[in-house]
Amino acid sequence: MSLIAERMSCIDASGIRKVFALAAKMKNPINLSIGQPDYDVADAVKQVAIQAIRDGFNKYTQTWGTQELREEASAYYERRFGVRLENVMITCGVSGGLLLAFMATLNPGDEVLMADPYFVIYKHLVNFLGGVAVPVDTYPDFKLTAAAAEAAVTEKSKMLIINSPCNPTGVVLEKADLEALADVAKRHGLLVLTDEIYEQLQYDESPNTIVGMYDQVILLNGLSKMGGMPGWRIGFAAGPEDVIQQMNTLQQYTFVCAPSFAQKAAVAALRADLSPTREAYRRKRDLVYNGLKDRFNVVKPGGAFYIFPEAPGRHGTAFVEKAIANNVLVIPGGVFSEQDTHFRISFATSDETLEQGVEVLNRLADQA
Repeated sequence: MSLIAERMSCIDASGIRKVFALAAKMKNPINLSIGQPDYDVADAVKQVAIQAIRDGFNKYTQTWGTQELREEASAYYERRFGVRLENVMITCGVSGGLLLAFMATLNPGDEVLMADPYFVIYKHLVNFLGGVAVPVDTYPDFKLTAAAAEAAVTEKSKMLIINSPCNPTGVVLEKADLEALADVAKRHGLLVLTDEIYEQLQYDESPNTIVGMYDQVILLNGLSKMGGMPGWRIGFAAGPEDVIQQMNTLQQYTFVCAPSFAQKAAVAALRADLSPTREAYRRKRDLVYNGLKDRFNVVKPGGAFYIFPEAPGRHGTAFVEKAIANNVLVIPGGVFSEQDTHFRISFATSDETLEQGVEVLNRLADQA
C-alpha cells in the first residue's frame, strides 16, 4: 500500500520552485524569476504590526477575520472602484482564498475555464480537487475574449477564472472586456472567480473590476503585492453569501484564521498611497519592454510585474536552459501554459539587474 494519496498524482512540484532551488545553488545569478515585490512593507505599516504584537494582539481572531479589516476591504473597493464588497472574509493570502473557493464550489467533473497562459496554481488545484481545468488559448495577445470563453463552455462548465492584471503575461482586461465576459457568465450560469491581486499595479488603463457587473462573482485580493508583504499572508474574499459562508466553514478546519497582528497592519496598508511604487514599476516595465522588443516577439504588459516574451524558435524550455547556463534565471512558459513557446521574466528587481538580464537575453537571441 502506497503511503501517498492518489490525488497527489494530479499535481507536480512547481516549476517556479524548481528555479528558486536552482538559484540557491548559483553564485550571484541575474535573477529575473522571483514573483514578489522588491519593495518592503512601509514603515508606518510595520509600526502598526509591531504595536499590535506588543499590545498582546497575538491570539486567534474570528475565523472570517477582524471586523475592522473586513470593513476596510469593502471601503477600499468603494474608494478605488465605486463598489462596496459584500460578505467579506479575510484569507491566508490569495492562495488560501483560491483553495477555499475551489473546495467550497467544485464537484468532481466540474469544468473550470481559465485563460492560457494561467497562474500556475489554478490548474493544479482544480485537478487536485477532481475538477477539470479547461485552458482557453489566448495567444498571441493573451487577452481572454468573451468569444473564446463562450466557445469553451459545455454543459459541465461551472466556473470562469479571470486574472487581470495577469500573471504571467501582465495583460490587463479593460472594462468592455470584463462586461463581455460577465455577459457570457450570465448566459451560461457560470460562477466567476476574479483574482485581482495585481490590481494596484496597472500602468496604462484605469483600473477595473468585474465586481458589480454580475452577482455570481467571488473576488480574491490581498496585500502581498500592493503592500509588499507576501510573507504576512493576508488576503480577502467577497462574494455570494452562501459561498463565503462555506469558505468560512472550511477555514475553521484548515487555516483557522489569518495572522492576527498582520490583519491589524493590513488596515493601514489598504489606506496607503501606492502611486510612487506604481510609477517605479511602470518605469521598470518600460526598461524591460524597450530593451527586448527589437529582438523578441513580445506583448507590452499593462500591469503586474511580468513580461512574457516568445522564445527564439518558439522553444521555451530550451531557451531558458541557455539563459540559466549564462547565469540568468527566468521561468519557462510551459509552467504557465499548455504551450512551451515563451518564457516569463519578473521585473520586480533592481534596474541594474534588469539591464544585465536584458543584455544577456538579447545576446542569446542573436546567437539563436
